[in-house]
Amino acid sequence: MNSIAQRQQADCGGFPLSWREAGQGHAVILLHGISSGSASWHKQLQDCALSQHYRLIAWDAPGYGSSAPLTSPQPTAADYAQALAALINQLQLERPIIVGHSLGALIGSAFAASYPQQLAGLILADPAQGYGSASAEKRQQVYQQRQQLIETLGPQGYAEQRATALLRPGAEAADIDWVRSGMANLNPQGFLAAAWMLANDDIYHYLQHCRTALQVWCGRQDSITPPEQAELLAQRVQVSLRLIEAAGHASYLDAAPQFNRYLQDFIRERLS
Repeated sequence: MNSIAQRQQADCGGFPLSWREAGQGHAVILLHGISSGSASWHKQLQDCALSQHYRLIAWDAPGYGSSAPLTSPQPTAADYAQALAALINQLQLERPIIVGHSLGALIGSAFAASYPQQLAGLILADPAQGYGSASAEKRQQVYQQRQQLIETLGPQGYAEQRATALLRPGAEAADIDWVRSGMANLNPQGFLAAAWMLANDDIYHYLQHCRTALQVWCGRQDSITPPEQAELLAQRVQVSLRLIEAAGHASYLDAAPQFNRYLQDFIRERLS
């Protein structure tokens, strides 16, 4: 991997959490998806235009990196949001902006619903919306598919099979390698807890209570959480969808310059 900020770790109210950070200024928290981790945000952490003005904090969700797993193997997004609140308290952050990618969008939405006064804005990038409103059969299928993959293939085999799916067709080889490396280092216990949450929770359950400034973004070539689904969510919460060109699901990697420009614009708007 390229040079990236070293992982830090702290006991956050009795719960060990890890993160990476760069820069100084108003805090921007980056929440990764189900198959990623804090290192996946390296193109944001290393962006001088961002880090010269803002404190970028990429967490490892519970069960990822050096963060302890949640006590329940069947958590809700609200459980992850509580851990995020503990990290924010530990770092003494004042009204950060939160960027949630994929499953991180579900966690960010739960945080916004539970702690509305503690954030300045929320970005849902390529949002995973959860299957909580689906039938019991569908929810079971969603969970068991991921359970079978990780238990049969292991993290390394899962990485070999799934890495390219997160990126656009013809993605940069370095980006594919980066995604593959992150997947290969997954903790199966943390992954399965997150998979349970994905299968059994629903982003709109939280967003209907969200009163913070919100944007929905999506890679135009996202085949995992496609633009059509993101558009429906954007309409439901009454915001416009911002498409990121030449980008698949991991839009922050595929099209980092555009993603980072959008992020700078959003931060300036919220802090002006």
